[in-house]
Amino acid sequence: MHRLYPLAAAIALALTACTPQQAAPEQTAVTDTASLWPEHHSPLPANAEKEQQLSQLIQNMTVEQKVAQLIQPDIRWMTLDDMRTYGFGSYLNGGGAYPNDNKAASAADWLALAQQLHEAGVDASKDGSSIPPIWGTDAVHGHNNVRGATVFPHNVALGAANNPALVEAIGKATAEEVAATGIHWVFAPTVAVARDDRWGRSYESYSEDPALVKSLGAALVKGLQGPIGAEFLAPGRVIATAKHYLADGGTNGGKDQGNAEITEQQLIDLHAQGYFSSLDAGVQTVMASFSSWNGEKMHGNGYLLTDVLKKRLGFDGVVVGDWNGHGQVPGCTNQSCAAAINAGVDILMVPEHWKDLYHNTLAQAKAGEISAERLDDAVRRILRVKQRAGLLDNPQGPASNPFAGKQEVIGAPEHLALAAQAVRESLVLLKNNDQLLPLNPKQRILVTGDGADSIAKQSGGWTVTWQGTGTSNDDFPQGQSIYAGIAAQVQAAGGSVELSSDGSFKDKPDVAVVVIGENPYAEFDGDTPSLDYQAGKNSDEALLKQLKAAGIPVVTVFLSGRPLWVNPELNASNAFVAAWLPGTSAGAMADLLLRDSEGKVQQDFKGKLSFSWPKTADSQPLNQGDAGYDPLFALGYGLSVQDKVVVPELPEQAAGQQSAQGSFALFERRAANGLNLHLADATASVLVNANKVQSADGSLKLAAVNWQKQEDALQLSWSAGSKAALVLQAARPFDASGYQQLQFDLNWTAAPTAPVMLGASCGSGCGGAVDLVPQLSSQTAGEWHSITVNLACLADAGAALNHLEQPFSLQSSGAWQAKIANIRLVPAAATDCAAK
Repeated sequence: MHRLYPLAAAIALALTACTPQQAAPEQTAVTDTASLWPEHHSPLPANAEKEQQLSQLIQNMTVEQKVAQLIQPDIRWMTLDDMRTYGFGSYLNGGGAYPNDNKAASAADWLALAQQLHEAGVDASKDGSSIPPIWGTDAVHGHNNVRGATVFPHNVALGAANNPALVEAIGKATAEEVAATGIHWVFAPTVAVARDDRWGRSYESYSEDPALVKSLGAALVKGLQGPIGAEFLAPGRVIATAKHYLADGGTNGGKDQGNAEITEQQLIDLHAQGYFSSLDAGVQTVMASFSSWNGEKMHGNGYLLTDVLKKRLGFDGVVVGDWNGHGQVPGCTNQSCAAAINAGVDILMVPEHWKDLYHNTLAQAKAGEISAERLDDAVRRILRVKQRAGLLDNPQGPASNPFAGKQEVIGAPEHLALAAQAVRESLVLLKNNDQLLPLNPKQRILVTGDGADSIAKQSGGWTVTWQGTGTSNDDFPQGQSIYAGIAAQVQAAGGSVELSSDGSFKDKPDVAVVVIGENPYAEFDGDTPSLDYQAGKNSDEALLKQLKAAGIPVVTVFLSGRPLWVNPELNASNAFVAAWLPGTSAGAMADLLLRDSEGKVQQDFKGKLSFSWPKTADSQPLNQGDAGYDPLFALGYGLSVQDKVVVPELPEQAAGQQSAQGSFALFERRAANGLNLHLADATASVLVNANKVQSADGSLKLAAVNWQKQEDALQLSWSAGSKAALVLQAARPFDASGYQQLQFDLNWTAAPTAPVMLGASCGSGCGGAVDLVPQLSSQTAGEWHSITVNLACLADAGAALNHLEQPFSLQSSGAWQAKIANIRLVPAAATDCAAK
């Protein structure tokens, strides 16, 4: 491969060598049914001179350099030398990826890596491309992957606030914090219209109402990129991405990466509205969805990606794939997928298998499987976006941005104030019997519940880590918990406040504020079969009823990424606030929960439901306009403290509850409720709270790796003589007596040379284990296998199945490596101790 000559020379030549006719993009016939779609045009003025410049650059690129523009690896699986050699067009940091694998990396640390990768990308000492690369990141509610950043409420909350000007301001603040880290591109906004709240990404949607999504999606695009004109992609602004195209919020059963079986008119009316407004706002990239429309994967849907989006809607920017989404197209793998490129995907997001994908795509381009015209079209789109962002005219790289490296921009006071405003405007008051709220701050107030003092829980998924798990309040130096916000005001007013995790108290309080709700999750990990909040567990309900029985008025603050069936919790509460996922400034809700020191209302509740609240746990789909629409609280509902509405006693039997026992997932990407994952050796136990952990003695190392989906398996590496084990630890004794099998998926690099013990423990001196070596030795290493163990054999070895403190442990005494996923209990009968 040869290097391109400097950009300045290419541009100079372009001005003399190209004609306006050469610069004009090709126009081809549009599929007939695309006429159903409204015709759009790019809102950015055509610039023949700039297109000529792009044409000359493309003309002087080798096919190797062109293909490299289409490849987007993750910083965890690439090096500076890789960038020098290949000249990738872009790269990303997935959720939980940081410079030098340092979760506490500063703005300067992020900038340093961005600058190094820029310099490597334009380094003329090696082959590759001298065109600057661009870094993309999931800044979906603020720059949420960066320690100390302002974490705004998730979209579900911003939908309840329904304030486009506020959302635009949030976009601008987010862009400034992103720019401070040297990054130019964010994968936001999500303009999905979530039509089934069982979907694990519902909190990334503004509303079930397409009109509201249309309004707020465009507002965030304007905030991130700047309005079209002088502010567009100016310093401190970043490239935005409308995602996930198309109908990711309309899949059957609310399944993430599922199938939307709807008509084309429904596709337009319900799910495309946010794209129309985002395109009008000048959004520069659109991300293809993992999901399908009527059985066809979006990454391979040439009609919707090319005929509709690029031709009918006039989109002249970049279509970027989602995380290995191309690998789900029929006939494709993560390492090879000409079909996605031919369908219209311009950049393939390929975090770890980029080298194979690059070489396969190169071979396909040279063989004509990907035409020269399609390859050049993708490259032109990528270069056009870089050109508009000023990257082609900036040889200095990210460090030249006036915001670059400024730590004071990360979590700046004005950004935190904006986040606090968003919290106050997004809270929805569902119940306020006897007008209990706002509270007198001079009272004795108990604050309890597992969300009361947890910034991680109040922030949800996509916060510091991908799933939002494995963090503590220390990871949010600018954050304020709900308890901290209440405590500050109560103490200033002369009242007293007590924090309790379990509802206990020293002196009987006058009132209790109970903060409960969903634990953090992201994507498919949040899919649920039912909207029953407790779904068989009743610890929060018990806490509320315990306080009610003691004669203590209860205010429940409910943290969730979606409306859920909470009738028992509503009944046990005098007042009930839907707080959604408010982020790091959640302490601001004290302004609505409390009166001022003189007894006056500080701020009233403004939030209105942007999602209908279910009357029963099985009431999906439940959207305004559906036949038989009968929610508990309708779209747009939300009380003021002045309202004298009384919510009556509600039925508490969840409709459709099943008594039949099915499989139980002990660990599927995360431990089940009530369980924690540990690496335990002879002397200590280390909680697994990050995607890379090692045992206290260093003899067992764990890393989250990709198998079928992102980080859905664990890589385990034991050293010789290790005494360490992977352990699932139960908070309270676990009853597995109703199951017959323990199953898990396992892939080992080589046959074990020492015992590999699968065990369960019921306490000190109580437990049993079986050796898996006979089963593993009879199967092929390097492949995934489903391993099944008869629980009766663990019982015979001494494990009391009805009282397990550790329902699963895996230990190798020899040097051995294996990947494990999907640990589950199964009721099906088993015949021996290690059935294949």
